[in-house]
Amino acid sequence: MPPTEHSPLLAANNEVEDRIDATEDSPLLADNEDSQPEPEHQDGQERRSTSSALWPRSKSADGSKKSKWRWPSIAAGAILVLLVIAVLVGGFVMPGAVKEYAEGAAVIEPTGLSIESITSDGVRARIQADFRLDGSRVDNVNSRRLGRFATGIMRKLETSETNVNVYLPHYDNSLLGSAVVPPITVDLRDGHTTTVDFVTDLTPGDAEQIKRIANNWLEGKLDQLKVTGAAQIQVKSGIFPLGAHDVVESMVFEASKIPSVPEYNIERLTFTDVPMGRDGRMAVGANVSLALHNDYHIGLNVPPLGFEILLANCDSSDPYITVAEAVTDNIEVRPLADVHAGALGIIREIPQSLVRSCPKSNMSPLDHFMGRYLRGEDAEIYVRGNKIEDSDAPDWITSILRNIMVPIEFPGHSFGNVIRNFSATDVNFQMGSPFADPNDPEGVPHVSGTIQVIAALPEEFDIDLGVQNLRSDAELFYKGKKLGNLNMEDWNPANSTRVTIDNEVMMNITSRVLNVPLDVTNNDVFTDILQKMFFGDGDILLTVEADVDVQVGTVLGHVDLKGIPANGTIPVKTMPRDTLTQLLPQVDNIQILNTSETGVTMEARVNFTNPTPYTAQIPYVNLHILNSGSLIGEAIATNVNLILGNNTGNIIHATWDPWTFGGDESRRIAKRLLSEYLSGENTTLEVRTHRGTIPSMPLLGEGLSKLNITIPTPRIRLPHKPGGDEDGDGGDEDDRDSSRFIQGATFHIFSSTSTFTLASPLHHDTVYIEYINATAFYNHTEPIGQIVTDQAFPAPPGLTVTPKLPVEWSPSHIGYGKLKEALGGRLKLDAEADVRIRLGSWVEEIHYIGHGIGAKLRRVSEHLVSDHAIARRDFAQPLKMLRQTESSSTAASLRAQRLPLTSVDMNSLRSGALKAKHGRTLDLGNLVRRDQVDSEMRVDTVVLELCFESDKVMRQFKHSLEDVAPGRPRVQDVQRRQCPELEPEGLRLNQYK
Repeated sequence: MPPTEHSPLLAANNEVEDRIDATEDSPLLADNEDSQPEPEHQDGQERRSTSSALWPRSKSADGSKKSKWRWPSIAAGAILVLLVIAVLVGGFVMPGAVKEYAEGAAVIEPTGLSIESITSDGVRARIQADFRLDGSRVDNVNSRRLGRFATGIMRKLETSETNVNVYLPHYDNSLLGSAVVPPITVDLRDGHTTTVDFVTDLTPGDAEQIKRIANNWLEGKLDQLKVTGAAQIQVKSGIFPLGAHDVVESMVFEASKIPSVPEYNIERLTFTDVPMGRDGRMAVGANVSLALHNDYHIGLNVPPLGFEILLANCDSSDPYITVAEAVTDNIEVRPLADVHAGALGIIREIPQSLVRSCPKSNMSPLDHFMGRYLRGEDAEIYVRGNKIEDSDAPDWITSILRNIMVPIEFPGHSFGNVIRNFSATDVNFQMGSPFADPNDPEGVPHVSGTIQVIAALPEEFDIDLGVQNLRSDAELFYKGKKLGNLNMEDWNPANSTRVTIDNEVMMNITSRVLNVPLDVTNNDVFTDILQKMFFGDGDILLTVEADVDVQVGTVLGHVDLKGIPANGTIPVKTMPRDTLTQLLPQVDNIQILNTSETGVTMEARVNFTNPTPYTAQIPYVNLHILNSGSLIGEAIATNVNLILGNNTGNIIHATWDPWTFGGDESRRIAKRLLSEYLSGENTTLEVRTHRGTIPSMPLLGEGLSKLNITIPTPRIRLPHKPGGDEDGDGGDEDDRDSSRFIQGATFHIFSSTSTFTLASPLHHDTVYIEYINATAFYNHTEPIGQIVTDQAFPAPPGLTVTPKLPVEWSPSHIGYGKLKEALGGRLKLDAEADVRIRLGSWVEEIHYIGHGIGAKLRRVSEHLVSDHAIARRDFAQPLKMLRQTESSSTAASLRAQRLPLTSVDMNSLRSGALKAKHGRTLDLGNLVRRDQVDSEMRVDTVVLELCFESDKVMRQFKHSLEDVAPGRPRVQDVQRRQCPELEPEGLRLNQYK
């Protein structure tokens, strides 16, 4: 088979595959033991170098691992192979057998390659190697014998100084480099080792071609590299000259076998603000230190070199953007040792092309770089040589480096949880539009508030950064499940300060965010969060994964950074366990809108307390009302502005229709609930969402329906008697009565009748009592009497005194005896009654149980009862002021026409009681108007004479009397006159008819 350029240098064709597994200790030009002899080759034949027979390899632990080409092997071997092979082949001028022996037995082991110095036109290198002939590597017995015989005779071979040139056939046969090799003497005897140690000058060739090769290799476009070495060698053996011989050898290096850029580790990288000159300008300086291991027998000292640092551009016409300049320190490279290199860089300005958005994208080249870096991914930068002033580096190095662009993987730095702490204040939720379609962005809730974020800063960035605006696209997770998206599409103003927490530099960022849409994508997760928020313990930890856009101020100007990853944990505080019980809802101003046979629709004003730290705007919400798990009605609120603390004046539309919503079972439960509520017991309601709670978000309403919210039944504000304390007992019991639907009762012993004071919560509608079956008890168990009547009577808005209802007294001696003992006073009684009420078309029967009802016991001759009692103004305070007067200097008269008195109480001597003739007392705190008055006590004219301490007191009293409702008796005149004969109390009844 004819030789080809892919054949190993000076090797037989069939030896290529056998030499793949040779190690660094394998002799140069040696064959494997099992190879067969092949036809001889001609001198100068091109061969492919693909085995380790020429180039030594590092031994692996198991002896089977294949090694790549080493730079020392390439440099030292290329020179020594040309010399030694030429000496053996050309010097001997032997037959093919001797040539075969020389090719197979020669072993060269490079031991060192160091750069002695860098010259103006190249480098001075010291090459060290061991050379020997190992005949055992030659498989052909005849060739091995003849070779040993010939070399034994020659013993030694010596060359003169030789010029070696290396060319690139595939690059226009350009000169790669040249070397001057000094005289060398080697021992040719089998097994004898010659140590070669010489210094040579290596001069680079065509710089442009070197640049092409380097760039093609760095870009992965170099599949193989073919080099051809040429030299004219003068050889002699001892005193016998052997003449001059031209030697030309070619080698092909596979790209996969060419050494790659060694792995390195960045030990330190910091960015700091540095001054530039005396004009106050600032720049950003970079200090980098890296380490790598030199796996080769190469040593040199590298002088300071200048470089440009570039980033990839998205403009094909200008593919790279220069962002910084750097200068290296002196670098000492020692064989088989770690190398530490340092460099200082400076960023003078921020190029516009660096922060300009790329076509068809909103990301700039800087955004792409920082995004990969902060995600922990390797970000690619480019390094290119640069000329620096006062440098010792020769021009030829600068020229080559300036034409080579080296990509370097800049290791990313994953910061894990960038967000170390998150808090929000003044949080406000605005529910979506009720008219939006499902999944319409207008229908999702929006959140506003002031957020404070403690974010970790990369320790490398020791520069003055100020966050001015931010926006983000965030995903929220709870226990690994996605909750939804929180997207701040618009810029939100922010400010920041640097803080140090636990020896770690942080950025404290505060921003006011407005109307940020919160798109809940997993309603079950949202329900779990609310469940724990109101009923759980410990903080709720939400995980956020966000891409943040930040407008940052630096010493170089303002920079927009987009797509910065910001991951972390957001703690959400849980509410106290009694949060819902602190709502304290109160209902008043109830107005009936519609009634049916099964229910009532009403409108009411609801006041409540917001115990949470959140506010909200709710345009529409529809909630189901339940009790004991049964649906009994619904409540609809519109345009609710939920503020912190007390919330008043919220209009709620509610429907009470248990049978329609839940059937017979719901009606039974609702009847029991209504009975307990009217009896004053503490009851609760369950509030539950449904698909129609928020029309634009039916799935959210359905998901939240799993959340069980129980609240106290709202208390209804009831009217009560003015003054409260009628009987002068301190008022505690009267206050308790004022919170009940039955606020008092009066039993008439001799007529066996009773009246009750009812408080209706309705302001515009009348309730009718159609049937009563009631029993009164003393001491909870002793019956007093029973009332059974089907005489219907109305209970209009406000306080109502019922008609006289017949009472059948109990024959019990204990109960009746207590009545006689309490005659003329008050007695606390219990009552139990079945009552049928009617409101429009709606009729319901309830079971009422009352405790501690204040009952008055009266004789008929000692009181007047009004069918339509209307409370008058309480005059107690002016009279108290009057009683403080010890001397009388002025007097006045009060005249009123047909002014009846509701009661004449012998024992009532306090709180505004007025002393009259015949020892009686007139109570001005309970004056009423009536159409018919019992003839037993009819007052046509009452003349009161009062003495005042001063004119001011008199005017105050007059104004209080004038402030009466239309239709009430008006003050006719207040006369001032002297009345020194009056008693200190200052009141006397002059006329009583």
